[in-house]
Amino acid sequence: MRPVVTAKQMKAIDNDAPESISELIERAGWATAKAALTMMGGGYGRRVAVLAGTGNNGKDGLSAARFLAHRGVLCEVFSLPLSDRDWGMLTAGLVGGVYDLFIDAAVGTGATRPFDEGIECRNTPVLAVDLPSGIDANTGQFLGNPAAADRTITFGALKPGLLLPPGRWSAGEVEIADIGLDCSRAGIGLLEPGDVATGWPYREPEAHKWRHAVAVIGGSTGMTGAVTLASEAAFRAGAGHVLQVLADESAGAAGGLGPVEAVAVPASRATLSELQDRPVKRNNDRSTVTRVAGAGDVSRCRSLVVGPGLAVSVGALDLVSALVADFRGPVVVDAGGLDPRVLERIQRSRPEYADPLILTPHEGEFERLTGSKLGPDRVRAVRRTAVTLECIVLLKGPTTVIAHPDGRVLLSMAGDERLATAGSGDVLAGIIGAGLAGGLVPWMAAGLGAELHGRAAIEGRKAGAMASDLPGLVADYLDGLR
Repeated sequence: MRPVVTAKQMKAIDNDAPESISELIERAGWATAKAALTMMGGGYGRRVAVLAGTGNNGKDGLSAARFLAHRGVLCEVFSLPLSDRDWGMLTAGLVGGVYDLFIDAAVGTGATRPFDEGIECRNTPVLAVDLPSGIDANTGQFLGNPAAADRTITFGALKPGLLLPPGRWSAGEVEIADIGLDCSRAGIGLLEPGDVATGWPYREPEAHKWRHAVAVIGGSTGMTGAVTLASEAAFRAGAGHVLQVLADESAGAAGGLGPVEAVAVPASRATLSELQDRPVKRNNDRSTVTRVAGAGDVSRCRSLVVGPGLAVSVGALDLVSALVADFRGPVVVDAGGLDPRVLERIQRSRPEYADPLILTPHEGEFERLTGSKLGPDRVRAVRRTAVTLECIVLLKGPTTVIAHPDGRVLLSMAGDERLATAGSGDVLAGIIGAGLAGGLVPWMAAGLGAELHGRAAIEGRKAGAMASDLPGLVADYLDGLR
């Protein structure tokens, strides 16, 4: 997991460094120069244009120019603010391919106003220093008219603006240069494939099916496919057993509800008993009997997934609140479970000692849940909602944002447009359910589940991808890790 720091945190880290700012600038300049030499395939005889701002970012660029000059590179420095003459010369050189590289050191992480220089670079590769000028370091939103970079070299740690769209699409290949800064205070972490490899649980050699069992509640009439997708994903991600609790009595009556390994029961047959072998009183009889858990005993499952294919109704509200009230394991809430009416009943039913719920909304569900627009700062919005609702909130998107009620945030850049298909969210819910059943704490189950979901997706076909492809890809991906 890589640390990610905001602009404010980065400024504090710079100020707290034992080295002087001038020393840090020289280190950043040398790192930039090395990146430039790599991009150009050498130094002697190459031509580089450097656009230098008035702050430390511009000083990084000037330092890089000095190092490059020592390697035989002809560097032309253009300092902001540009005169009309300088702007014309720079633009002509970049468009005409006069330069082998353009180093953008105009504005760094401290950008607060639009960058509207309108630099045209279509025939010259661009190396951005820290992040492309004109991109908000915290949100990834455009501040003016940024020049898209082919490569960005950033210092100490990643910034959210390099990972969140649209800044993510303008940063190119991102390199982190270690210049000796202590970034351990970062409150945001970027998940990586290695985190899944080392963190995802596997079944123990002595395991039985109930040790990693998942219950999925949903499947109103006409929407049983969502339960099927969540269930198969749970199996493929490591669940030993899946119990499907169908909200409507007739939902699975026609048959064909899959996968065949899952056990489907209507809500009327679902139970939530005490411990399986605990003696209990029968009516008013003083004698006791040993309660034997039936096929629909949700309490035998290690995790609960609520919402795939769940239509909101009085019956559904009663079903969910009754089953969640005394369920002692962790709970994932997705799709229909994210309706504010359902979520309110779930939260009211949950015991105070229970783990925080995991909510997995897409943008539209998030806005219905919060009653307000998401806004440009996705990290801040998700973190604020997690604190307010006292839940782990996973906002799905090109960059998935996961926030804990204590303020921690994880980001996952895994996946691509192949996940923009009906049912992929149900698959994610099932994966997270399997991670919980395998023993992961809710926080890591949500983060690693999102990373696994995205990494598996990009192993599939590019055209015609369907959510039903994903469970098999998840199993293949995990098998490859082993």
